[in-house]
Amino acid sequence: MAEMVDLEVRPLRLYSARVVTIMTYAGATAADAIVTRTGGVPRVPSNFEWPRCHGCAGPMQFLAQVSLADVEAGTTGLLSIFMCQNDPGLCAEWDADAGGNRAFAFGADAIYLPVPPSEGVTLLDETCGVRFETLDVENYLEAPGRWHERTGRPVGDVLGQVGGNAAWLQNDETPVCSGCARSMEFVVQLEEGHDHRTSANFGGGGCGYGFRCGPCGTAAFLWQR
Repeated sequence: MAEMVDLEVRPLRLYSARVVTIMTYAGATAADAIVTRTGGVPRVPSNFEWPRCHGCAGPMQFLAQVSLADVEAGTTGLLSIFMCQNDPGLCAEWDADAGGNRAFAFGADAIYLPVPPSEGVTLLDETCGVRFETLDVENYLEAPGRWHERTGRPVGDVLGQVGGNAAWLQNDETPVCSGCARSMEFVVQLEEGHDHRTSANFGGGGCGYGFRCGPCGTAAFLWQR
């Protein structure tokens, strides 16, 4: 009889849900806040140069910064994400390696505020604060709907997730570090935003994915739809 009980209990452990940490819209915040946010102006080290697109040579648009401490306790620094929006769709800004976007893994010295270039599309039209919430779901793609059911707030107020596993809309495109040739660590998945008038452009309904290689200090970004 004891064996039968053991066999019945085991599947509950095998198929238990995992915890997903989502980012939800917490209202407008300061454009220079040293926190996880979308929009605003990036916090950068003193030697920072605003990234330019390899395709059109125009300055890229700053999308978001993620405090790495929000991803893993005890970690310092920021992941900052940029993407070309001067000629949307013409600079392969969805590709991690085509030169139409850039991601930076900054250290604790990322305290300075750069002056964005005067030409091109460089900033989003809103700086959004982030609140972190955890959900017991199988993967992130279930999270916005589950959160809406629990809170009654719009699904669009879910701005993405941090840590855990990327929830790919297409095939797994985890970037490989150019320094050590190993797969990068997933940091953040971004939705376009809570308001279409001020949101990022991931092809209309897509998601962006940010990665880093801790040992090498490299980072990468791409998006899928």
